[in-house]
Amino acid sequence: MATDEKRPSLRRLLQRLTASEAELDAAELQRESAEQGCTLADQCRRGQMVAVSGRLRTVVYTPRTNLPTLEADLYDGSDVVTLVWLGRRHIAGIEPGRQLTARGRVAVRDDRKVIYNPYYELEAPR
Repeated sequence: MATDEKRPSLRRLLQRLTASEAELDAAELQRESAEQGCTLADQCRRGQMVAVSGRLRTVVYTPRTNLPTLEADLYDGSDVVTLVWLGRRHIAGIEPGRQLTARGRVAVRDDRKVIYNPYYELEAPR
């Protein structure tokens, strides 16, 4: 019995030793998202109201002729959800590397998951 109890911890140790930094970071983001009770991005479906939590990878201001937009890619370790704020050029605190939780209805644009004008909560910088 003692060897059976040690196998999962040995397996985890071997995974940590052989995994890349990106894989470890993705696993950590997924764990944090699950602890907060959020839906993983790869499980989000069109039309579903979700709360997703993760790290902003990119933030881009897209000037359009009629309506400026601010777009940010939120990565939670499983997939990316694009957050789009219509009519905004800049939002304080929305910057690459920032952790946040966003809530809204998932849409699909160009085969990408998108949440328009999400409610969001910034997390303290680490």
